[in-house]
Amino acid sequence: MSEHCLLLRKDLSHPPEPAQWPDEFTLVTLNAALLQPVHDLLVQGYAQGEGSVPPLQEWQDCLRHDAEYDPQLCFVVLLEGEVVAVAQAWTSAYLKDLVVHPRQQGRGLGGALLRHVFAVFRQRNEAWVDLKVMAHNQRALHLYQKHGMTLVQQLAL
Repeated sequence: MSEHCLLLRKDLSHPPEPAQWPDEFTLVTLNAALLQPVHDLLVQGYAQGEGSVPPLQEWQDCLRHDAEYDPQLCFVVLLEGEVVAVAQAWTSAYLKDLVVHPRQQGRGLGGALLRHVFAVFRQRNEAWVDLKVMAHNQRALHLYQKHGMTLVQQLAL
């Protein structure tokens, strides 16, 4: 059986629910000081076979040379200065990465990040936000569907 990935979409015609952050968490955008810890979290998040992240220098070079990259669309959640979650979106209203550190899962950070991404792209007058998720990644699929994302297309890998 071949692997499939699902293209999901969130319609932004209605305002999304506001993101609610527990008091101890801080939301920032990507900066040079956070490149290494954000990369480390992405590597950890994809280590379970849900994708891969190139080595740090290659990852940074890919970002710098990607026309859709904007560091203001890479949202980083900090807890006492430590990177605990990240959502990286492209300017095309595509959510490329969403990772929450295993120790922080189940605290609503993934949902808050999704709602924040939805709000940012609605402010940019985008009609929707898209993302791809592996069909077998039921935890992520449940999160996305819970927040109003619907199936657009099933893609064979």
